[in-house]
Amino acid sequence: MHIQEGFAILLVLVGLACPVIVLGVVYYMKKRMEHKQIMAAVEKGMALSELVHPRQKSPLWIKSICLGVATLVIAFGLVMSPRPDTILSFILAGVGAAWIVRGLLLRTELLQPRVAV
Repeated sequence: MHIQEGFAILLVLVGLACPVIVLGVVYYMKKRMEHKQIMAAVEKGMALSELVHPRQKSPLWIKSICLGVATLVIAFGLVMSPRPDTILSFILAGVGAAWIVRGLLLRTELLQPRVAV
């Protein structure tokens, strides 16, 4: 391995790590500011229910379908790579298909009206 290849690999790794580091710092600062706001409200005697609002979670079926599509894309990328790893790509494709089916089943269950017995 030449020194240029080593620097190229290092450059790619740093490029992939920078967005993760930035997102981590932004998340940390956001949580820190929320904590300061809550502590200031507690010192003033405000009720926490006025400050902390319940978070709306996205439906689970959307997360399942997104995870399934991402896994299928990774499996497709492994098949198209110069040295394809077919066993791993078939496993990932099966897992991705399972996530998509799970998401579709959760969606149909959510859309069906509930019947009281």
